Amino acid sequence: MNGQKQWTRVAVMALLVITVMAGEGGKAEKQGKKERKSDCGDWQWSVCVANEGDCGLGTREGTRTGTDCKQTIKTQRCKIPCNWKKKFGGECKYDFQAWGECDLVTGKKNRTGMLKRALLDATCAATVTATKPCGKIPKTKLQDAKKQKKESKKRERT
Repeated sequence: MNGQKQWTRVAVMALLVITVMAGEGGKAEKQGKKERKSDCGDWQWSVCVANEGDCGLGTREGTRTGTDCKQTIKTQRCKIPCNWKKKFGGECKYDFQAWGECDLVTGKKNRTGMLKRALLDATCAATVTATKPCGKIPKTKLQDAKKQKKESKKRERT
């Protein structure tokens, strides 16, 4: 009985050794294939161009260089999200801070956005600044005093 257990263990070990060797042999073949592909350069992708309008489904073109490359140009489908700020590139998404105080000299307020996510190989600025008009300028105390005076005169008439 003891001899039978030893032969079983030897058989299992031999099977494991053969399995490991077969696995390593397959890896050597894959590395050889990778070496042949190294003649081709990396794909360089253009920006995504929407089929209709500014956003939605579209296409981008990829090119690469190399003497033994079978394919040097190819087209890929892509999508530009419609809710992203196109002013900063349709392929870049930013996380914006709250609007700053109104600059009374320029009549505008600013906020900064940090890059949150970019699509594929897009080149995006790390930070961007957005500006917009301040809107209604807060009333001064003099204007408030005049308004209160008018309201009190209306109350006296009624």
